[in-house]
Amino acid sequence: MNTMTILVLDLGTTTGWALLGRDGSITSGSESFKPQRFEGGGMRYLRFKRWLTEVKQAAGDIDAVYFEEVRRHVGVDAAHAYGGFMAHLTAWCEHHQIPYQGVPVGTIKKHATGKGNASKDEMITAMQANGHPVTDDNEADALAILHWAIETQEV
Repeated sequence: MNTMTILVLDLGTTTGWALLGRDGSITSGSESFKPQRFEGGGMRYLRFKRWLTEVKQAAGDIDAVYFEEVRRHVGVDAAHAYGGFMAHLTAWCEHHQIPYQGVPVGTIKKHATGKGNASKDEMITAMQANGHPVTDDNEADALAILHWAIETQEV
């Protein structure tokens, strides 16, 4: 039986997440960190950090964090946002002494669908086939990383 609590994130303005609890239960969803009107540019990252702490408190503790490691972005804004989320996540993990690991996009897609270049819809379908009623591709990606971690990382 699982004895670890694992948080998995698909970082972005809409961050997909999945949580494996000590009891083996899996919860998932997506959280929006879209900049609010009249809000400074750094506020989305403070909200992200606060959300991470809330997840940690609700879970009781987190033993490991995995996240989607993106090496190419379609747009500059997306690349900047991702970098900001990754910086805050890794600093938060260091602060709380939680081990973290990035997982390449192709690795996740290949594990979930058998294709390293699977589309968003194919990822959603693969996670629905695993019994997860996913709401969007961000949540599907987080769940796919979680399944990869469970099956390959001895968690």
